[in-house]
Amino acid sequence: MSGVVHELARKGFGEGTNELYDRALIIPDRIGAGTGIFTRALLAHPEWSTSIQKLSALEPSAGMREVFAKSVIDERVTINEGFFDNTGVPDGQADLVVIAQAFHWCPDFDAAAVEFSRILKPDSIVALIWNLEDREAAGWVGQLRDRIEAYEQGTPQFRLGLWRKVFNENYEKLFQPPVEKVWEYHLPGTLDIVTSRAFSKSYVAVQPEDVKAEIRKDIQTIVERGDGKKWIDEGNGIFEYPYKTYVVIMNRK
Repeated sequence: MSGVVHELARKGFGEGTNELYDRALIIPDRIGAGTGIFTRALLAHPEWSTSIQKLSALEPSAGMREVFAKSVIDERVTINEGFFDNTGVPDGQADLVVIAQAFHWCPDFDAAAVEFSRILKPDSIVALIWNLEDREAAGWVGQLRDRIEAYEQGTPQFRLGLWRKVFNENYEKLFQPPVEKVWEYHLPGTLDIVTSRAFSKSYVAVQPEDVKAEIRKDIQTIVERGDGKKWIDEGNGIFEYPYKTYVVIMNRK
């Protein structure tokens, strides 16, 4: 299944949606590098930045690679076509593989685990990262997710946990037991931010314009009603936007 990309991911993150994705996501991304949001955050971090000698970003979408190349300007960084099961990275070269906001789209988890093990140095790690709106923290967040998740069309979204298929018998031969951690926090939110974030999701981005208009109107109703909403600055329309960050560490044997 080398080189396979889920059809909705291809359309939803295709041409015309990449700049919206780049503005809206909270920290997606070197495999599944996207538009480079995570890469820019990593390079800007005072502790991590000085430790990076080379960063090879891999992304199957030509449109996203184009945005990445324009937005990540650093001589240590390259961006190339690559897939979960076919990275093109030489054997045993990588100290760390980071996949942020992307691994749930993997079409063959077993093949991906084998590929990660091949390119990693012994005792190096894969870090899987996801950010997701925290539906348990406020009623309006749950209502928002219910409204937009109705359009998922059976796609393998992170919340469904299908990505856990990676932890199979073959994984156990190649990696230590996974280590998982979850952080709860909130970001400053506004109606515009919440709306942009919703429309950056692939399954919303592909909807026809009349459906998008209905979604936009319903998001406004949900946010303005604001069940459980906590204000940061009510005068400027800024409130707490609850999130959780999920991190899974896979340590190569």
